[in-house]
Amino acid sequence: MEADWEVEIGGGAPVIEALWPGFVDLRQNPLRIEEVSEAVAFPALARFLAQVNGAGSPLWTSKCDVWEPHAAQQAGSDPDQPANDEDDSEIPSLACYIDLLPRQGAVFAQWEDAVRFCRAWVDRLESVDLPLHRVELIVRQAVAGEAEGFGITSYVSVLESLHESSAGRIRAWEGSANQLAVALDVLAAAIPVCDVSAAGA
Repeated sequence: MEADWEVEIGGGAPVIEALWPGFVDLRQNPLRIEEVSEAVAFPALARFLAQVNGAGSPLWTSKCDVWEPHAAQQAGSDPDQPANDEDDSEIPSLACYIDLLPRQGAVFAQWEDAVRFCRAWVDRLESVDLPLHRVELIVRQAVAGEAEGFGITSYVSVLESLHESSAGRIRAWEGSANQLAVALDVLAAAIPVCDVSAAGA
């Protein structure tokens, strides 16, 4: 699996607004997963959200989405999606992102804390033999109520050849969905088992 991390802070970079108007707190009530339309449409994402928001996880989630990057590129760029400079043959066929924050303290107190967590996570992911799968962990400023600090946006994508016929595109989407499900399971299983240094700890 191709895995990497980076820091995007300041200069107009996106900020994670954790408690946005559509926020669903799955830590307090896991059954509210039915209110997350993306998870209802993509069960693998629902499984990931349930695991990451579970009592044994050091993280919690605030926002997510699933999309087809090739279709999105044709329709115009989305500010919540990473820029893609590759040619059409390398554009991921299916991708998702999840905003993640530490359970302890609501946000990472320092960006270095988030970087340490990302490094540990990437180290565990790089040993996984999953070609054509990509994970990008991006450290960003984050706000969760009165807590201000940093969080992580995780982008997970699958590279596959794109088919022109409608039947071919359906088969390609189904194959990509299965592969994205595998990638999300691997991402959840590789979450570092360590204390998260966070604001308010």
